[in-house]
Amino acid sequence: MALYEANYIKLFQLVPELDSRDGAHVSCVSGDSDLHLQIEKRSKYTCELRLTYLFPEDDGVIADPDLVVRVYFDARMAEVTSWINAERHELLRYLSRQLQRELGICWSRNIVFSKWLEYLHDKGHSFSSAAARNAL
Repeated sequence: MALYEANYIKLFQLVPELDSRDGAHVSCVSGDSDLHLQIEKRSKYTCELRLTYLFPEDDGVIADPDLVVRVYFDARMAEVTSWINAERHELLRYLSRQLQRELGICWSRNIVFSKWLEYLHDKGHSFSSAAARNAL
């Protein structure tokens, strides 16, 4: 469970007001694709969110990686429950292949999520209110 707890902490560094946020948000930084956050479901003790990059394609836009994360506020844990199209982002593709050889799919998804959260932090992504004000 330490991995899910660490993911919760890292996710709250990325989205400090996650427990009170709703709707769609975008984090834009130099040197990385725009990061999209969509709060999809919320209850008193949990929320479900989608975190992704959007890439233009000839026939529209593709979300990749298309992560669905369930956050447990009472247990202070976050876990990836769904991962679609995890093949476009080079770093994530590499990490996913390396870890799936050694670990189960669910566990490897959450380890890659942890590494991706670190990468996003290093790149300067944030969904904080202050970051949104500074972007204006």
